[in-house]
Amino acid sequence: MQLRWIDRSFGDLSALDLYTILALREQVFVVEQNCPYQDADGVDPVSRHVWAEDAAGTIVAYLRIVPAGAKFAEVSIGRVITAPRARGTGLGKTLMKHGLALVGTVPVRIGAQAHLEKFYGDLGFVRTSEPYDEDGIPHIEMLRAP
Repeated sequence: MQLRWIDRSFGDLSALDLYTILALREQVFVVEQNCPYQDADGVDPVSRHVWAEDAAGTIVAYLRIVPAGAKFAEVSIGRVITAPRARGTGLGKTLMKHGLALVGTVPVRIGAQAHLEKFYGDLGFVRTSEPYDEDGIPHIEMLRAP
């Protein structure tokens, strides 16, 4: 799959970029996971938004990079999504590696869905908390030290 990577601050997102990102986040986190929650958490305006588009210009993977102090003491990566039609291709891991390369050699803390512990562990993250409930889904904090 030919991909084009895009990295923008919130202020540089077009209205169409923002709409498409929010639609994908809603499709996966609210509808697919049957988890009604308020996605607009106040963190998007200070975050970097990173995504991959396919040859047709459709977003197939997305994450946001949250600066230190906005969510955790460390930099964070969150709202990690692979579009349903692109799953099973390794794109999720490619997306995370791309995001981690953009972050550089700083500690990164995430709030991961507990069932994805091995996925993030394979990327160098280590669990740092007991499972906790977030919007009805078990989560754990994980840290990747440089």
